[in-house]
Amino acid sequence: MDKRWPAFVYREGEEPDYRFSFANERTFLAWIRTALALLAAGVAVDVIDLTLQDSVQHALAVLLVASGLLTALVSWARWALAERAMRRGAPLPSFGVATLIGLVVAVAAVIVLAGLR
Repeated sequence: MDKRWPAFVYREGEEPDYRFSFANERTFLAWIRTALALLAAGVAVDVIDLTLQDSVQHALAVLLVASGLLTALVSWARWALAERAMRRGAPLPSFGVATLIGLVVAVAAVIVLAGLR
């Protein structure tokens, strides 16, 4: 019995080629870097003096930090479900979160540009 965690990933299927597991892990780490960048952007927006209303600037900072949190959580779920699918020999799952994050970043960029006048 495999005692690795999380059990729902490792308790079934066969061990995939280690190269695929490492690629999945690198993708997870790339998503974590994105989450950290969103968190840092949220902190920066809260600290930098933009010509936005305080409430708009604070809301933008909260949006970026919340997006960073969501990205970190989704990245782990994506890693786990992809690893499990590889072990089962099933198709890899599809996530639409990248589109959502892209939209959040685009909206944030427009708001920041508006505040730089």
